[in-house]
Amino acid sequence: MANLDAPDSPLGGTDEAVDGEITALNKLLDDAERIVVFTGAGISAESGIATYRGAGGMWTKYDPDKYASIEYFRKDPSYYWSFFKEERHVMMVKAVPSASHRAVADLEKQDRLSAVITQNIDGLHHKAGSTRVLELHGNTTRFYCTDCRAPYSIEDVAKIIETQLPVLCTKCKGVVRPDVVLYGEMLPTDVIDEAHRETQLCDLMIVIGSSLVVYPAANLPYQAKLSGAKLVIINIDTTPLDSVANLNIHRSAGEVFPQAVALLE
Repeated sequence: MANLDAPDSPLGGTDEAVDGEITALNKLLDDAERIVVFTGAGISAESGIATYRGAGGMWTKYDPDKYASIEYFRKDPSYYWSFFKEERHVMMVKAVPSASHRAVADLEKQDRLSAVITQNIDGLHHKAGSTRVLELHGNTTRFYCTDCRAPYSIEDVAKIIETQLPVLCTKCKGVVRPDVVLYGEMLPTDVIDEAHRETQLCDLMIVIGSSLVVYPAANLPYQAKLSGAKLVIINIDTTPLDSVANLNIHRSAGEVFPQAVALLE
């Protein structure tokens, strides 16, 4: 529910509470001059990408201390590549952007969006057409050789894993790894620095589908609020920052965000 009084519904086809949230969100979007969107797993769940936490999440099937750890990857890269072959690569290839991903891209086309800051590694913001994307944790559709640094696409590794685990570089036989931040690794300095800059300059930050419990990334929306920005949180469950947000919407983003953006056009 929104924490603003919902006006009488001007919209058709949805209930009054949802209409009120869409109207309140649309006003904040329309009033803003520099918007930053911060996304987490919830926005990609609408595209069929399994979340990590919760019922049915990846962590219920695979041990994150193994498949998501740089230390274990160096010890046994086959574990990660088995996970990728069985679960991830088909999901990544087939996944298409949700209506919410497309709405974020529409904000950029309207010159309202300064940047997308995402915790996600699925590349769906790029697929949707967003170009100003800061990927805090990397991108699981990109790969590179740990020895010679040769790049590999998801299509490249999908072919190799049919006959070989772990995936080895075709040039030097080094181990190929995903271009993501694994446990035990630091966030990319250039990306996190740019994310902090965007956070401090925006006048509206919209959090979509993040539980805001994974740090240091989850600290960015709070920094935006401290810097004077208004804060919107769209997430099915409550978050630690609900009490300081200007607007809380406890629904999936697809129910409200695309509609609020469409009203801007």
